[in-house]
Amino acid sequence: MPSVVCVIGSSNTDMVIKGDKLPAPGETVLGGTFLMNPGGKGANQAVAAARLATTSSPFSPGPATTVTFVANVGNDIFGRQALQQFEREGIRTDFVTTDADEPSGVALIGVDSKGENCIMVASGANARLGQEQVARALAAETNADNAVVLLQLETPIPTVDYAIRQSHERGMRVVLNPAPAQLLDPAVLACLHVITPNETEAELLTGVRVTDETTAQQAAHRLHEMGVPNVVITLGSRGAYLSTPAGASMIAAPPVTAVDTTAAGDCFNGALVIAIAEGLDLPDAVAFACKAASISVTRMGAQASIPHRHEVDSLPLLII
Repeated sequence: MPSVVCVIGSSNTDMVIKGDKLPAPGETVLGGTFLMNPGGKGANQAVAAARLATTSSPFSPGPATTVTFVANVGNDIFGRQALQQFEREGIRTDFVTTDADEPSGVALIGVDSKGENCIMVASGANARLGQEQVARALAAETNADNAVVLLQLETPIPTVDYAIRQSHERGMRVVLNPAPAQLLDPAVLACLHVITPNETEAELLTGVRVTDETTAQQAAHRLHEMGVPNVVITLGSRGAYLSTPAGASMIAAPPVTAVDTTAAGDCFNGALVIAIAEGLDLPDAVAFACKAASISVTRMGAQASIPHRHEVDSLPLLII
């Protein structure tokens, strides 16, 4: 049977200014280029999963993996454009709800000449994603054994907690990207298959400041103690540190020149769940995700930067 990826999360419209530097508090920076792009961590990850799915592979021959998105958008031009984009990407939108009272989410993003960014988000309809909506989406999935559920933290935490627990009880593999960084219930962490923090998020969750492979190992060990069996700590241009019951490894990312890191983490997570759904083991799945993310940082925008499957397949796996 074909596999299923269900992404539960946020949808935003990103308004981006790329300039020489990011403003300090109270500072106005003139100049720069303005772009408006579809974004939001959940939507970015759903688009990444859809673009990176394949119709056949040595791991999962047959129909393409189905990607379902569960989200709220506003009854406005941004919401309508988002739905059209999801449909163009081949994403199942049965559980994307249009909120009659709240506007679509919006993110204001600054990007400097080195590709670093700062982001402010007005959640809008994302803040009303509820448990009932998640329950309907999970109940509609009859192929739980072949399902991977991906979540982030831009929607209400009670809804995220509910989705994780319910998915776990149904036998679905749950991947959590704990971004934006915040503390989480250890009982919920124990329901995960994989957690994918970056250095900042790993430090908040574990108290370990992650600066290298040794400290990544320490942080991963603490997450294992909290009940998470598989830990992937993303380390930017260095790649990712993977720790599982079978062992640990540092997985390199292909060297590239970054121009915009806005959606690199989202691209990584969407690629990771597709690889897991298609049957790759975790080292190969993380390497695949590193390749996808490395391509995304060479391009401007959020969803606009996400590569397609053939682009990622053209790069070699780098596991060190």
